[in-house]
Amino acid sequence: MRQADSNPFALSDSNKRYYTYDYYLRRTFGAKCAKLPLDIGLTCPNIDGRCGRGGCIYCSGRGSGDFAQESSLRVTEQIAMQKALFARKWDVSHCIAYFQAHTNTYAPVDFLREQFEEALSCEGIVGLNIATRADCLPPDVLDLLASLAERTVLTVELGLQTTSDSTAERINRGHTFADFCRGFEALRKASDKIGICAHLIFGLPGEDEHTMLQSVRALAALHPDQVKLHLLHVLRGTRLAAMYGAGEYIPLEREQYIKLVANALELLPPDVVIGRLTGDGKSEDLLAPLWSQRKTTVINDIDKLLYARNSYQGKKYQK
Repeated sequence: MRQADSNPFALSDSNKRYYTYDYYLRRTFGAKCAKLPLDIGLTCPNIDGRCGRGGCIYCSGRGSGDFAQESSLRVTEQIAMQKALFARKWDVSHCIAYFQAHTNTYAPVDFLREQFEEALSCEGIVGLNIATRADCLPPDVLDLLASLAERTVLTVELGLQTTSDSTAERINRGHTFADFCRGFEALRKASDKIGICAHLIFGLPGEDEHTMLQSVRALAALHPDQVKLHLLHVLRGTRLAAMYGAGEYIPLEREQYIKLVANALELLPPDVVIGRLTGDGKSEDLLAPLWSQRKTTVINDIDKLLYARNSYQGKKYQK
């Protein structure tokens, strides 16, 4: 018998025992979608001095937009170039414009409206994903997001990373968990059509397994629509890289991470879409952990562990 035939997890049509982003896209749009990373030249409040300087200790100069085109290009140009790249491997008839680099609601609302509308005007764009911070959602931006959600499939991605305020201070995050909760609730109230995706990072300095799973439990209680789980990467040129070089930071081992992700999936609500199970670091900038470059095998081993446990997403979830 195939694993898919004995899969106890309902929101799956394969051997995956969690609600994959691919399955969500096919249910929502009737097809696979290419997600096109974009950079509109913004910054973050913990970079420009509003709540800090230098940004998060792990963040590259591109603000997580390392795979986007240059911000000097118009949105339409970036989308055309990304579609041409993606078309080498995937069908690009259905695409999501992913405003990824830095904080994409941290600008005057008229500028943001222009960028988002330009993306929606492009052929094949069926949805928008907007990456931002929960402390950068003023009322006029919330109104804009609510209006966009009436016209397209909109997901707002909020970087939480951890619910530990001491860790947040250590990584120069620039906001507390209470700040995140206020922004999360404001977004929920703005429109029930806005999908909310929250990000967590495993392996942050000073955190053990208990602390990381406490973040998962707290996030599960908020019940976002999607969750992205990331492995902390040490990237060249970051403050984390300096800590790593000085022996002040030790990355997670491969087996540690696989176990953490499986434990986290068991704690999350079963109807939460899992946007990713590990992140990507540009190979030329990645210092550690180097095992993360074999991303497919890591994901396969998470699948195997869930199967060996006879477990699945939400098995230990408590409302």
